[in-house]
Parts: sequence; C-alpha cells; structure tokens
Amino acid sequence: MAKDKDPARIKKILEILKKTYPEAHIALKYNDPFQLLVSVILSAQCTDVKVNEVTPVLFRRFPDIKGIAKADPAELEAIIRPTGFFRNKAKNIKNSAKMILEKFNGQIPRTMEEMLELPGVARKTANIVLYNAHGVVAGIAVDTHVKRLSRRLGITTEKNPVKIEKDLMKAIPREDWGTISYVFIEHGRAICKARRPLCDKCPVLDLCPYAQDTLKEESN
Repeated sequence: MAKDKDPARIKKILEILKKTYPEAHIALKYNDPFQLLVSVILSAQCTDVKVNEVTPVLFRRFPDIKGIAKADPAELEAIIRPTGFFRNKAKNIKNSAKMILEKFNGQIPRTMEEMLELPGVARKTANIVLYNAHGVVAGIAVDTHVKRLSRRLGITTEKNPVKIEKDLMKAIPREDWGTISYVFIEHGRAICKARRPLCDKCPVLDLCPYAQDTLKEESN
C-alpha cells in the first residue's frame, strides 16, 4: 500500500481535524427539509453567504413547496439571480417541487435513489439533504473544498466527485460520513485555501503529502 494511503496516517489526520473543528456544521440557513433542498441547489457554484442572503427573500415570497411549484419562472429567476446560473436553478427548483408533490406526497425523499430522481440533484446535494434533513447517512458530500483537501491529504488521486466519494467512504469510518465534509470545509476556508494554503499554520502539516512537497519546493 502506498505511504499516502496509509490507514493509520489518515486516521490521525481525521482525529486532529475533528478536534480542531469540533463545531463544524452546515452553514446554510433553512427551516424545513424543502428549504434545505432549495438552498443546496442554489449553493452550486455560489457561496453559502450569498445563498443565505437570497433565501429569506425567496421563502417570504414562496414559503412552501406548493408555492414554488406554482411560481412564475420569471419571478423565481429574478429572486435567485444573485446566486448565478439562475435560469437552470429556477427550473430545477420548480420541477423538483412538482415532483415532490406528485410523486413523493409532498415529502422530501429519504433514500439516495429517490433523491437522485429530483431535477438538479446529484450525489452531493442528496447526501447533504439526507443527512441534515433526515439523519440518513448514505455517503459523503463532495464539494470543491472536500475535493481539494481529499487530494492534498493523499486520501484520493481521483478528480471525479463520485470516485472521490468512493475513496473517502473506504478511508473514513461510517460514523463520520455525515460530518466530515463540514470539517474539511472549515479547514479549507481557514487554512487549506485553494490558491495560497497556509501550510505553516496547518495542524496536520507533518501528515500532509501536499504540505511536505510544498515545503521541499520552497527550500530548494
């Protein structure tokens, strides 16, 4: 087994990061499972901060699934425009609302298979909603932070989110699947930034292949 994939090393990394970010949790604000679903769809290629600015306006105008399902597409688009890709997001949100009403009796699905039937919902969104709305652990949500950290920490060499998730699920105990994404996100925002990671301040510096390679390059 390659040194980078050493289970003991990965276990130690997880222990340290969980202790470093004990309060890590979802940053999106919502009042019910459907609002969570909408918020996660809106968060694609958009910051949680911006989504949290938009959703109060959206949910005041359309407070429930029926309201979204009947919403005028143009009005829906106008409200969510700041989140980017607003036409596609509006279509997916509206069509998801319709499907939830017609096929799932107005209830957010509780299985991965059913979640993936909803328009605009892939595994990342499904994992986030299942865990935070229902406490269902089906996998690990892979966003840009999780993807970056998983590769830098040597847990995976894959680039495809689905393949990354599979590697994470093999390396990380199931009891941590629901929360580890938020731990990685916190670390990605605070230390392991995309462009200028603060490796010298990282609590897992000695265990991180990326950090060690970076330090070697800087010393040469």
